[in-house]
Amino acid sequence: MRKNQRILVIRNDKLGDFMLAWPAMALLKKQYPAARIVSLVPEYTQPMAELCPSIDEVIIDDRRTSGFRDTARLSRQIRKARVDASISLYSESRTALALWLAGVPRRFGPATKLAQIFLNNRLLQKRSRSAKPEHEYNTDLARYFIHSNGETPVSMPEPPYLSFNADEIRRLKQQYYRQQNINDARKLVFIHPGTGGSAINLSLDQYAQLASRLAESEQMHFVLTAGPGELEVAKALSGMLANIDHSLYHSTQGLVSFSRYIAQCDLFISGSTGPLHIAGALDVPTAAFYPARKSATPLRWQTLNRRERRLSFSPEKYTGEDDMKTIDPEACAASIARFVRQL
Repeated sequence: MRKNQRILVIRNDKLGDFMLAWPAMALLKKQYPAARIVSLVPEYTQPMAELCPSIDEVIIDDRRTSGFRDTARLSRQIRKARVDASISLYSESRTALALWLAGVPRRFGPATKLAQIFLNNRLLQKRSRSAKPEHEYNTDLARYFIHSNGETPVSMPEPPYLSFNADEIRRLKQQYYRQQNINDARKLVFIHPGTGGSAINLSLDQYAQLASRLAESEQMHFVLTAGPGELEVAKALSGMLANIDHSLYHSTQGLVSFSRYIAQCDLFISGSTGPLHIAGALDVPTAAFYPARKSATPLRWQTLNRRERRLSFSPEKYTGEDDMKTIDPEACAASIARFVRQL
């Protein structure tokens, strides 16, 4: 493979899915430091793509319709980028057809769905079985690409995949402690009760019980975080924690600013949302709640932080949309308290 090739990596779905593509892109950049890694993402995740140290160039997928005209427009964007190869981490007929129409010579992706007919290098994965983490399915495709070049993949880059200047984060944390009048002996624990419209999460009652029990045993200040459209949920939880030391953080300055706040915390607690996966990429300790549904298990949507810095909970079996009600907040609080002491 030519050293300075342009490699298009596609993960143009949700924020959490995109964050789980970072190890694959880190591997490609480590393997081919002179290559230009181009990423196709929706406008929503553009700030994080521009922040990613493994991405050199970003193409915005501003999908407007579901018709062929939109696919043709996307193909023109891709053709203009002059890429030598593409790796579709997310299988979709629209983007696969756009790649073919754009004349991308080497098109890699999963051997699934109708999309595969437009790819000329396919890897059988069967992701629906959820046999491994999503980020490993992504890195498997990166390795498949590397092997296709007659090369042996280098060792995987280690977490964190995202980082900020340590002194800057320390100053921001000290500033937050002063602004909120927080006792500096307390750990900063973020709770993100929103769902981003996709993840199944605990109820507010469960989060309130969890925080109440943790507050009894540990010195913690809880920060209730809210992204766009989630402020009312966080406010409702705040009202249930009237006697517990906490504050509210509403992300209004974009994902990069929110990521800097997440980097300050000692523990991030949430369902399997985009902010959780940002915390994982930062190697921040996480405690996450997952449904028992096969497509949404703790294994499939495992965070990117080191093994000893992640904790997960889920019901014993899937019982429908209400299965999260079977999770016992008090038992979870005891496990989280032990986890925090061991960090």
